[in-house]
Amino acid sequence: MFTDIFERIRKSTGGPIGQYREKAEGYFAFPRLEGELGPNMRFNGQDVLCWSLNNYLGLANHPEIRKIDAEAAAKWGLAYPMGSRMMTGQTHLHEELERRLAAFEKKEAAFEFNFGYQGIVSTIDALVSRHDVIVYDAEDHACLLDGIRLHVGSKYKFRHNDIKDCERVVAKACEEADKNGGGVLLITEGVFGMTGALGILDQIAALKKKYNFRIMIDDAHGFGVMGEHGRGTSEHFGVMDEIDIYIGAYAKSMAIIGGFVAADKDIIDYLKYNMRSQIYAKSLPMPIVEGCLKRLDIIDSPEGDALRAQLWKVTRSLQKGFRELGFDIGPAEACVTPVHVKAGVNSAANIAVALREEYHIFCSVVIYPVIPPGMVIFRIIPTAAHSMEDVERTLAAFKDMKERLDRGEFDKEMPNMSILKAER
Repeated sequence: MFTDIFERIRKSTGGPIGQYREKAEGYFAFPRLEGELGPNMRFNGQDVLCWSLNNYLGLANHPEIRKIDAEAAAKWGLAYPMGSRMMTGQTHLHEELERRLAAFEKKEAAFEFNFGYQGIVSTIDALVSRHDVIVYDAEDHACLLDGIRLHVGSKYKFRHNDIKDCERVVAKACEEADKNGGGVLLITEGVFGMTGALGILDQIAALKKKYNFRIMIDDAHGFGVMGEHGRGTSEHFGVMDEIDIYIGAYAKSMAIIGGFVAADKDIIDYLKYNMRSQIYAKSLPMPIVEGCLKRLDIIDSPEGDALRAQLWKVTRSLQKGFRELGFDIGPAEACVTPVHVKAGVNSAANIAVALREEYHIFCSVVIYPVIPPGMVIFRIIPTAAHSMEDVERTLAAFKDMKERLDRGEFDKEMPNMSILKAER
């Protein structure tokens, strides 16, 4: 029977997240954070302590960054260069940034993305043929999963950060690839952005001694943050040479849009001519490219070292405090700090309202399908711009909130925040 697409959508619940739209939009979903980017912002008419920005090194409002961004925008405008890199979007600054990124990541070459998510999807699509086999971590990010879904050949997942299951799947994949005349690409993350767990890169890299496969990592949350010099999670584990395809994002430590892939020169040359999201989309505007060069200057400098030190000071104090209060934050080896709460969606919503309206603390509440079903986390993202006073204030609020949760104060229907906002 014929079904109109729009009618089907109108009759649906709206999807796993969209089902809460009537009560959530503008508050839990699509909230408007206003004011200068940083720890102290405005939400719903109030000052809040914000823990929801991936501004790890505090570069969003760094005075030198703001200056270069403004000067570059005045100099170039936002249109230049027009067209894709392949057609009319190539400039000497794009090339310089890529050379700098490659050198920073100790790779032969790099190629930047106009948008990280799409760049990753296209990288996967371009790398593998129908005879190849993809192996991937069960908790890989959505951008990786979307790229994997495009693959017409075999793809197998292994249990999250389980090296025994990983080896089992790799062995199976290598056997299949050998029969088909293909290869094996293993895809994982440097830092899993919702849990703060690190990918087991050292253990996976060790499997190369037994099996013939390539490793690709999405290190969006590791680039600029992890490792002695901020080169990422591969530097942290000492396996930079074993990671065949390194992908970094500008949106976290650099606090700007875009990303890049770094690998052997011949591989980058191939990707440049085969990545559909880059061939058929506009080149990054010049102010962003020039701004990224300045950001990389800071990341790769003593100032960058100092910013990372402050970031880790805040992170470790916060994580130690949560654990001492009896909160489950999982492995939380990176800066992302997920506070797991044993509560349903309704209770979680009530907790979020209390944190924002009573304690004036803004952090994101995360539910399925962003994370596996049955989990609710309050995602805390420390930055170098946060202070120890911010840490103490937040821990005190969560301690009080936990006591209220144990008393059952939040066991009630999810509030309709659109109604509450109208009443304020």
